[in-house]
Amino acid sequence: MKKFYLITLLVINSIPSLFAQTDRMDWFKADKFGLFLHWGLYAQTAGDWKGHAVKGGEHFMLYERIPVKEYARIANQFNPVKFDADQWVRTAKQAGMKYIVFTTKHHDGFAMYESESSDYNIVKRTPFKRDPVAELAKACKKYGLKLCLYYSLGRDWADPDVPTNWPVKAGRSNTWDYPDEDSKVFNRYFERKVKPQITELLTKYGPIGVLWFDTPEMISKAESAELKTLVNRLQPNCLFNSRIGNGFGDFSVSEQTLTPSSKKAWESCITIGQNWGYNKHDSVWKSPEVLVRHLVEVVANGGNLLLNVGPKSDGTFADWSAERLKTIGSWMAINQEAIYNTRPWKYVKEQNAETAKNEVDNSKNTIKDAVFDATPSTTKPDIYYTAKENTIYVFLRSWKDPEVTLNKINSEMASIKNVTLLGNAKKIKWILSDSDLKVSLPLDYNQNIAVPVYVLKITLNS
Repeated sequence: MKKFYLITLLVINSIPSLFAQTDRMDWFKADKFGLFLHWGLYAQTAGDWKGHAVKGGEHFMLYERIPVKEYARIANQFNPVKFDADQWVRTAKQAGMKYIVFTTKHHDGFAMYESESSDYNIVKRTPFKRDPVAELAKACKKYGLKLCLYYSLGRDWADPDVPTNWPVKAGRSNTWDYPDEDSKVFNRYFERKVKPQITELLTKYGPIGVLWFDTPEMISKAESAELKTLVNRLQPNCLFNSRIGNGFGDFSVSEQTLTPSSKKAWESCITIGQNWGYNKHDSVWKSPEVLVRHLVEVVANGGNLLLNVGPKSDGTFADWSAERLKTIGSWMAINQEAIYNTRPWKYVKEQNAETAKNEVDNSKNTIKDAVFDATPSTTKPDIYYTAKENTIYVFLRSWKDPEVTLNKINSEMASIKNVTLLGNAKKIKWILSDSDLKVSLPLDYNQNIAVPVYVLKITLNS
């Protein structure tokens, strides 16, 4: 009896920790949609260097082999006087986004916050003299968004001790300032810069939703484990992605693709245009329709969408970015219940030969570097699903026909109480049979809709 009591007590005491582990991920799995912000010294040059357009976008320091001392002089001109953290976060909220991920240090090694451990930062080196992270933290608290922070882990072109191995040895290293790759010791950089800066980020700005690591490169398993322990100690509820390295991470990342990277939690990060950072030569932008299609596809597959904007050097969003976010926000205002807090249904989509062919056609680009995009551009009509509780949501993407046939829903697998169209109060006609569900949309279903993605809400009998 005594033994039984002790075992029972141990089980009871373990329950809070089990629930706490689950709760850490709850907000991430529910929120679905976030804003990625790539902002740094590369916004000042905006795609040019010494009179010519550069390759590699925000990676141009590597492509142009610019010495650290020369690159650092860009900071002398960086003065984003129009930066308004309140406006940035309000724009994200109005777009239907629930969290933001801000680049605190990209591969150039320049910190976009006030770092006590390295004076190579926006407060110490620029005329701006302000800390964007502090201001974003305040704005996020005001509008109820989670603040998440990006940190380039395994690449830092300002540091002499950062070796790389992609795509070959020294492939992404600063070998023009620091040519001896074999003398570089990652742990020296890890102790000198990474751990102090991660400590700063987790102790100065309040609760952080995610530490979004990038490019683990040469970090060892022991160092990844040490970094995980550091994060857990300073902020136990802070998540970190799989790019902490060596199999650790709360969720995985699919970059510039909509393909699930994990059977568990995952996130797709994509650009609106071609580049992550602002580039004045960028002229190919995804339409709001395509971006909403991407959001739907990712959520239907159980993922989150992290949509990137590269702010300009003056601290504002380019007009084409702001306009797209506003249009997405209008769509989300009508259809957000089919996105937030949903789960994948038993079927992701209505499969047909046409959509299958589109997936194959848009998966050919496999070279991943600074400028890379393997997301589909098609806008052919198709159907995706999400679900919550006793509700199935049916996304009619780029839809052009008032008659809808859903082959995945039939009388053997569902007992339907009602069918409605989000954003339209008119009654929907529907017929459920042994083989399918046929739905007739209202004649005005596509009126005054900037994004032709419509959502049927199917309520099941409990």
